[in-house]
Amino acid sequence: MARLFPPNTRTEFVDLVCGGMSILAAARRVGVTHGAGRIWWAQSGHMLTVNMGPVGGLSDPAPTAEGPGGRALNLAERGMIQMGRRSGMSYAAIGEAIGRDKSVVWREVNRNASADGVYYASVAHTQAHQARRRPKPLKLVEDEALCRLIGVWMDDGWSPKLISAMLAFHFADDQTMQVSHETIYQALYVQTRGSLRADLAEKLSLKRKQRVPHTADRQKNSPYKDAFKISERPAEAADRAVPGHWEGDLIIGSDGTAIGTLVERSTRFTILLHLPGDHTADTVAAAMIREMGKLPDHLRLSITWDRGSELAGYARIQTALDTTLYFCDPHSPWQRGSNENTNRLLRFWFEKGSDLSVHTPDDLRQVAAKLNRRPRPTLNLETPANRLNQLLQAAA
Repeated sequence: MARLFPPNTRTEFVDLVCGGMSILAAARRVGVTHGAGRIWWAQSGHMLTVNMGPVGGLSDPAPTAEGPGGRALNLAERGMIQMGRRSGMSYAAIGEAIGRDKSVVWREVNRNASADGVYYASVAHTQAHQARRRPKPLKLVEDEALCRLIGVWMDDGWSPKLISAMLAFHFADDQTMQVSHETIYQALYVQTRGSLRADLAEKLSLKRKQRVPHTADRQKNSPYKDAFKISERPAEAADRAVPGHWEGDLIIGSDGTAIGTLVERSTRFTILLHLPGDHTADTVAAAMIREMGKLPDHLRLSITWDRGSELAGYARIQTALDTTLYFCDPHSPWQRGSNENTNRLLRFWFEKGSDLSVHTPDDLRQVAAKLNRRPRPTLNLETPANRLNQLLQAAA
């Protein structure tokens, strides 16, 4: 028959070991066998001692003296949490008693409760102390294979956050090939914390200045006074339920050079418009009719654009493509969110302030292909090219 001990015996034993006493000495102090002490210690949190022999104690016990409480919980606060849990107090009541939000208490208990669901303040405090003193090894210090893979993806303009998601997707069963985006940023900006190529940090800089709002609608006799407004766009376009609704804009370079961009809202498929020489209304209209005319009718239901002068020939575009153009409210680029985000990604290849006229139609097709083959978190890591191909096959 198992021997019964007072409820506070195990807590006293755990406190003694966390204070630096060996398991054997702590077991003798509270009046239990060495075997019982080893079992209690294993159940309390599985922290390693210097050795598991009779004289084994913690290799790095937490200090008993503490300053005033800060962002992290201190031993006194953890002691109040332990007492509150033993007394059946709610997380909210414990939080009020120690001046913390109830969510802090809930996380602390769930993070540090023992195998049998009991919270020991001394164990939780020692674990927190040892975690601070022993930081985790960084994966990007010597893992050359992982660094090479990250470098290849960053050369194609992938963000650290997308790289982290794709590593988790492709190596779901291999934790050694997974890394957070914050670790990638640290390795890029702190030379001693990683082995990534030094030039990869430049891939993150978009060199983007504050956007200058368009002023075309301030002019009298606006060409858009009879055009459809975005508020008149059908609901199927707003909720991305039906493919074939596009958003468009220009990427502006130096000396008036520009590239037109079109993004399909449901698939995020991107088309780039080659605009040699200028981006007048006639040039943009001709390029849009040429490129979008290659699409089937059901994939060009509408186009949403800003109120820039380059779309003054919208009536010609509507007639030629048998579509409808809708225009955003003045100075409201967020109403074309998909296009704005895509333009930000395209700045990896087309830097702001650079001469965009040097890019040939073949160059634009290659860049668009790279972007359309890029996995998108908004598409559950599918690519725009795959999504559009599925639509074309279904129509065929």
